[in-house]
Amino acid sequence: MKKITLLVALVVVSCFTLFAQPGKGIRWSRDGRATLKAEPQGIVATPLSGAAPTVMVPAGKYTPAGAAKALPIRDFSFSADEKKLLIYTNSKKVWRYETRGDYWLLDLTTGKLQQLGKGHAASSLMFAKLSPDGTKAAYVSEHNLYVEDLATGAIKALTTNGTRRFINGTFDWAYEEEFGCRDGFRWSPDSKSIAYWQIDATKIRDFLMINNTDSIYSFNVPVEYPVAGQSPSACRVGVVDIATADTRWMDVPGDQQQHYIPRMEWVPGKKQLIIQQLNRKQNESKIMLCDATNGKVHTLYGEKDSAWIDVKSRWDDDNIAGWDFIRNGKDFIWVSEQDGWRHLYSISTESGKATLLTPGNYDVMTIAKIDEAGGQIWFTASPDNAVQEYLYRLPLNGGKAERITPADQPGSHEYNISPYSSWAVHSFSNACMYPVSENVELPAHKSSPEVARALKQAATAGKCVEYFEVQTADGFNIGGWMRKPKNFDPAKKYPIVFYVYGEPAGATTRDVAGTGRNFLYDGDMAADGYIYASMDNRGTPLPKGRYWRKSIYRKVGVLNARDQAQAAQALMKKYAFIDPARTAVWGWSGGGSMTLNLMFQYPDIYKTGIAIAAVGNQLTYDNIYQERYMGLPEENREDFIKGSPISYARNLQGNLLYIHGTGDDNVHYQNAEMLLNELIKYNKQIQFMAYPNRTHSISEGEGTFTHLSTLYTNYLRAHCEPGAK
Repeated sequence: MKKITLLVALVVVSCFTLFAQPGKGIRWSRDGRATLKAEPQGIVATPLSGAAPTVMVPAGKYTPAGAAKALPIRDFSFSADEKKLLIYTNSKKVWRYETRGDYWLLDLTTGKLQQLGKGHAASSLMFAKLSPDGTKAAYVSEHNLYVEDLATGAIKALTTNGTRRFINGTFDWAYEEEFGCRDGFRWSPDSKSIAYWQIDATKIRDFLMINNTDSIYSFNVPVEYPVAGQSPSACRVGVVDIATADTRWMDVPGDQQQHYIPRMEWVPGKKQLIIQQLNRKQNESKIMLCDATNGKVHTLYGEKDSAWIDVKSRWDDDNIAGWDFIRNGKDFIWVSEQDGWRHLYSISTESGKATLLTPGNYDVMTIAKIDEAGGQIWFTASPDNAVQEYLYRLPLNGGKAERITPADQPGSHEYNISPYSSWAVHSFSNACMYPVSENVELPAHKSSPEVARALKQAATAGKCVEYFEVQTADGFNIGGWMRKPKNFDPAKKYPIVFYVYGEPAGATTRDVAGTGRNFLYDGDMAADGYIYASMDNRGTPLPKGRYWRKSIYRKVGVLNARDQAQAAQALMKKYAFIDPARTAVWGWSGGGSMTLNLMFQYPDIYKTGIAIAAVGNQLTYDNIYQERYMGLPEENREDFIKGSPISYARNLQGNLLYIHGTGDDNVHYQNAEMLLNELIKYNKQIQFMAYPNRTHSISEGEGTFTHLSTLYTNYLRAHCEPGAK
């Protein structure tokens, strides 16, 4: 029940390998001083210095023989010497992301353009990448791994047993959704073998969704979906020899169906793999080295947590791939919360010794770049304001962090730093300012005039939202923001609408563009006379230390709802202009669950609720997410029940609009029907809207967003009357 976001897949692979997949990251030139982008005229290089763009590869070069138009590029990548161009096109979705399509390779020296995987179904290739020596390509198609000789076009199957439920070189639904795992194979440095994941989902029950709209007769849409309390798919890692197609499996200890392997890479220059293994409860992590020649495995480093351990995607923009090696693979950079804060450590691949690099009472938010040549690490953090984000650097050997982001730019900053130069693409916004993007050279960070103008406009525009902090009856400080109505009169009373999420997958109070704006409301909430507000409870992923984030363990639906309710009471006590008789709350996914829990557990506070795509029963949600934050149902089932909205549905007193898509493969539609049954049982009257065959985003189909927005707006206006009184 992750927070709804519109993201594309981010796939980062070793710099030795040429690949092309739709990514959030920027494509860089060989010298790191220009960004590359596919334009109608071709692949264009735009220097970060401001010099005129140039066309590196004209579109005519990648126009297939006999075709009227060039290939429509979804993504692309150059080889390290910029002599080959790998093109990804004709992409299709696999669950959330467009990770299957067609691949073409252009040799810029000879002009030869060839399609990879001829004979395979259209749009069936996944994660194609060239071998480090440039002679072969590997890819996944229909759950099997293939290698293709680029000179002859000969294709060899490296696995032949792949099916929908027995998966080679990629992942099942749960691994993709909860770990961000998609690309499931890695070329060896010597180009002679490939390491890959194999996922055995044959013992996982299918959840059957019903499609009633695409044909006269309905049909099932099966998804292998392990719910909380069910063992996950079995997982193992093997190394396949390109010449023989024989696989040697790594002897990773433990029951394959009671652990996870979310990360795997080759150790630079060695016939050795490094993997991360998590136990099923995800509170014990082991870093293991695997001998690719004989499969022997030994544990290098381990840690435990009384709650859970996050994986790399949490601090690396949803990217699970890659391993931050330094000193030619003798050490790597790791992230751990073992001392109560999210810190960087250097870990030796020989001894497993961990050395703290970022001492202090603050959290590292993301790693921006590890610059071994320059002897420094660039990362983002915000020690003094948990809703903001700034760039820092420190020596590679650790020490005191130096802030690089200018002090006169309050808000949230993102940096995509070139791996080959000191240039970066810098994006900056805050709640009162639209995003601004510029190119900066680090560490000078001389900002463009556009940033200064945006800051000036934001300063003269007046407050868009106000940040506040209240203390709950339990003694915890909860921060949030509110946007007041236009022509605000503090002597009058106004309705308040709370936007909530409240789970470990997302925060709602960050100081970024869009904060204070309700994308579903058809109109101007401030002009209509609403106070719009949001607060982040304990358990949300703000940089406030481990205790803040992990105090929610085994208490999802209880602790977060209690924090929200007590904070709302404190807010209404603090500000007399809030009308307690007109208090509304809404949220999507985990926020929908929070909305239901607040409406049911605290009916005296919340009078109107709008819940979208909510988990009504935690025992229906997938095991990786739910068990990570709640434990195992066979050990503490009562916690799952206590945190589930259906356990409190009988307490509903106010107005509730509940919305769900019948084709939701994430939070299944059964949640809606289970909840409806409870409400019917206790004669609780609500308004319910099902969107036929729509997924978790409720975005498919003509007119869907307009209908959803209209429904939301009309219901809110009807049951939480706008305007001052």
